[in-house]
Amino acid sequence: MSKPAETDLYAPVKSWLEGLGYQVKSEVGPADVVALRDGAPPVIVELKAGFSLTLLQQAVARQAVTDLVYVAVPRWAGRSGWRAFKGNVGLCRRLGLGVVSVRLTDGFVQVHADPGPFQPRKSKVKAARLLSEFSRRTGDPNTGGTNGKVVTAYRQDAEKLAACLAKEGPMKGAALAKATGVATATRMMAINHYGWFERVARGVYNLTDEGRAALQD
Repeated sequence: MSKPAETDLYAPVKSWLEGLGYQVKSEVGPADVVALRDGAPPVIVELKAGFSLTLLQQAVARQAVTDLVYVAVPRWAGRSGWRAFKGNVGLCRRLGLGVVSVRLTDGFVQVHADPGPFQPRKSKVKAARLLSEFSRRTGDPNTGGTNGKVVTAYRQDAEKLAACLAKEGPMKGAALAKATGVATATRMMAINHYGWFERVARGVYNLTDEGRAALQD
C-alpha cells in the first residue's frame, strides 16, 4: 500500500468543515485549508501524511492569524500507532492546536482535540515520587543519556544490603535494616527484584552468586 499524500486528506477535511457550515478553500496563502463562516473566526487546517516537527511549526505559525488551528493526519494503524498518535495529541493540546484524524478508506474524520488554551493538571502523586527519589538517592551517580542504565535510590539501597551481606554473611532482615539504614530491607530481599538475595532460614537472608557478581561490577 502506497504512503498517503496530503492531497488525500483534503476532500474528507473539506467535507467535514462544510458539514459544519463553513465555506472551504485550499492553499490560501501559506495555509493548507481555510474555512470561513459568517460571524465566526476563520478555521485553518494544516494537512500532513504524518506528525512531524514541520507540521507543528507550521500550525503554530498559523496561530498568528487565528486561534482555530487544526492539524489533520491519516488515522493511525495498530497499537503502536495509537500510542504515538495519543502522545502527539497531548503535545498539540499543550500548543493550543486542534487535532483531527482521517480514515482514508472511507473519509471518516474524527476530532481528537479542539484548539484552545491548555492548563496542565498537576499530579501530587507524581511530584511526591520525584521528590522522594531525589531525596533518597545518594550523590549523583548518573549522567544524561544513560540508555536506560539508571542508578536509582532503590538500587543504591539494594547495593547497601548486598555489601553488608557480603561482609557479614547471612543476617536477619531486621538486623540488616539496622546495620544499613535501609528500613525496607526485609521487603526488598523478599521481593528480590535483582535476584541478589536468597532466604536461607526464616527471616534470614544471604547473598546469591548474582549479587556477588553485581558488587564486583
